[in-house]
Amino acid sequence: MSGILENLKRNYLSHMKRQKNRPFLEGTMAACAMVATADGEVSFAERVRVDQILQSLNQLQVFDPHEGINIFNEYTDMILEHPATGHETTFLAMDRVARDPENGALMLRICVAICEADSGDHLADQIEIVSLCSRLGLDPTELGLYVDKSAEQIANSDKS
Repeated sequence: MSGILENLKRNYLSHMKRQKNRPFLEGTMAACAMVATADGEVSFAERVRVDQILQSLNQLQVFDPHEGINIFNEYTDMILEHPATGHETTFLAMDRVARDPENGALMLRICVAICEADSGDHLADQIEIVSLCSRLGLDPTELGLYVDKSAEQIANSDKS
């Protein structure tokens, strides 16, 4: 009998943790989709990085990685197929996470990891993250994105 009760308790606690972290999962996948689609396409490296994040971050480990990937794919498809509606929908999901400044900052650090997944030009991704910082009221310098350089200097430094 105690085994059944322990199992019920464990399932209940897992369910509660999933419910508590669900907005973080959705907001983070929305933010990742915004950054991944900033250059007009989602690379394989960006998809792999999302999967790695889902498997390694404590707040997201309570979810099946496929569930997170499906949410990410829904947001990327929405953004690429219907940009205005897609962006508005992703903003709503991100705003729920950003109510807590720590979670908002973590969400944007995850976006930086997505940005760095590609070995190519990151300027569009970085601009998207700086935009998200502005929208969420966070300082992009804390993420190492905003430097006192012109856009041309930043673009040239990405190529080297």
